[in-house]
Amino acid sequence: MDLILWRHCDAAPGVPDGLRPLTPLGFRQAAQIAQWLDARLPGDCTIVASPALRAQQTAQALGRAFTTDERVAPGATADMVLDAADWPDAPTSVLVVGHQPTLGLVASLLLDGEPLDRALRTGEVLWLRGDVAGAGASLVMAISA
Repeated sequence: MDLILWRHCDAAPGVPDGLRPLTPLGFRQAAQIAQWLDARLPGDCTIVASPALRAQQTAQALGRAFTTDERVAPGATADMVLDAADWPDAPTSVLVVGHQPTLGLVASLLLDGEPLDRALRTGEVLWLRGDVAGAGASLVMAISA
C-alpha cells in the first residue's frame, strides 16, 4: 500500500487553532500540489483529512471526496494516524492531510523504525510505499510547493 502524507498548506495564525484558515499563499500552494497529486493518485485512493479548517481547505483543493477523521487532528499520535490510514492493510493507497509534528513522526516511524523529529514544511508531500514483508516503508518521492 502507498501512504501519502500531505501537511496542510500555509495557514494564518489565530485562536482557536482548529479554525485557522489557509492564507492566500496557502491556497496557491494547495492548488499547485493538488494539481500534481491529482495527476498521480490512483482513482480509488482513500483520502483522510484532519478536521482542522486549514487541513480541510488543503484537501478540498484536490476536488475529490475525502473523509474527516479526528485521529489525524492536531495533537494526534503517529499510531492514531496509522490506524486512520489502516496501515499497512488498506486495500487502496491512502492520502492523509494532517499536521506537524505528527506527520513527521509517522514518516520517521515507517522509514527509520522509530518516531523521530522529521520536519515537513507546510504543503510538503511524502509518498511512502509499504513494505509488504513488514511494517516499514520506502520513500518514493517528496515534493513541496
